Amino acid sequence: MTEHFGYVDGLPNVCGDEDKVEEAIRAGRSEPVFTGDGRLRIDDIESAFAVALHMHQPLIPAGGPDLRTAPIISNLKAMMDHPDIGDNHNAPVFLWCYKRMGEFIPQLVDEGLQPRVMLDYSGNLLHGLYDMGAHDVLDALRRITSDHRYRQAVEWLGTPWGHPVAPSTPVQDYRLHVRAWQHHFAALFGFEALGRVRGFSPSEMALPNQPDVAYELVRTLRDCGYEWVLVQEHTVEQPDGQGLDRPHLPQLLRCVSSEGEVASIVAIVKTQGSDTKLVAQMQPYYEAKGLSPCELAGRNVPPLVTQIADGENGGVMMNEFPPKYFDVVRECSGSRTPMVNVSEYLEQLWGTGIRPDDLPVVQPVFQHRIWERMAPGEGPDRLSAVIKELQEEDSGFNVEGGSWTSSLSWVKGYEDLLIPMEKASALFHERVLSKGAHTDDQGYRNALFHLLAAETSCFRYWGEGVWTDYGTELSRRADNIVASDPHISTK
Repeated sequence: MTEHFGYVDGLPNVCGDEDKVEEAIRAGRSEPVFTGDGRLRIDDIESAFAVALHMHQPLIPAGGPDLRTAPIISNLKAMMDHPDIGDNHNAPVFLWCYKRMGEFIPQLVDEGLQPRVMLDYSGNLLHGLYDMGAHDVLDALRRITSDHRYRQAVEWLGTPWGHPVAPSTPVQDYRLHVRAWQHHFAALFGFEALGRVRGFSPSEMALPNQPDVAYELVRTLRDCGYEWVLVQEHTVEQPDGQGLDRPHLPQLLRCVSSEGEVASIVAIVKTQGSDTKLVAQMQPYYEAKGLSPCELAGRNVPPLVTQIADGENGGVMMNEFPPKYFDVVRECSGSRTPMVNVSEYLEQLWGTGIRPDDLPVVQPVFQHRIWERMAPGEGPDRLSAVIKELQEEDSGFNVEGGSWTSSLSWVKGYEDLLIPMEKASALFHERVLSKGAHTDDQGYRNALFHLLAAETSCFRYWGEGVWTDYGTELSRRADNIVASDPHISTK
């Protein structure tokens, strides 16, 4: 077995170090990440804002002419290899976008300023960058992650490795995605850096609203050590079914299963819909400047405006974000409306004596209507019956979950893809997980890699055609590996 910078025999290290990952997370939780900086004092500011950059490129079987035998490569490499197709000419700019915060942060810090940024990179992208030899990008990211001069400015957000949508991904697979990203991140950037990852960014901002699936998501996040999650405003509601009163304060996302089990996690609300311009033009800063402290648990606390956007897509993000980011950092540093990272803000908030249980409670959207008709503890059969009743009465009611847009279904029209995905998942769990396969075996790692890659949201987001073909082919390969690989050994 050969290992190199997070890779084991050519595959990303997405499993096999479970004990080390858990120990790194436990060790990291013993110390604050940001309060040692000493620059932010929550009592001295009026409001704050945070921005996150979401970065992703899917892995596709497109490294050759035959779909069934083509090597799996990054979509970014496919764009690089065929610059004459569509907007593939943007690929070099995309590559720079993945690297550029590694340049911007040192420059601004060295000017004596206080930049902040949250980074959300999918495992697909991290693997793709390594596989195509973009080591300068990873080195630049490693510098701002580990160098004590710059790491206070950067907060990495955990995310599911293969960029799946939580509402329609088997819950057991979603847990594998979450753990796989933690493995891969630690292998690339170090276990100490993993211990500082506190927040979670769901792919496509997708939050399940089926009560049992939502409960399992939150339980997975808590079991994996996460302390807060980013949610889209219109995907949650107050317990009475109304929209949020104060979305610029942290909330407590409380999910109850049909069996009556409860799981909770702090939720940070991304307001408004999907619009890259919100971050590219640094809208959160200007919105935050118009806000003032508000009451929470008997204290006046500064509100926090939080936005996330694709870090590379669109001309506004590619071209307008860099100068605007520099301008705003220079203007807000040391002001009463500073740029912060969310964990930095939360550490200050907890330092005042406020606790997560003091936060306003929210739940996934439409759950109020479910709990009006049944009580937690009545079980999954009663839940299924209630959901069916509500769907028959109201065509607008659904438990497909919510994401950054309320106009896109991740299920309808994708049955031809979902069936092979679910088959691959079922086979993996029947023949690998249920038999206690060794997670550090190369056969297990190979099967898991293909399963996670097959569940990427892009195979649905881009509609029927070649993208669904990619997902179906990866599912087929996962099936074949599980069925035939002699290197998958069991305990």
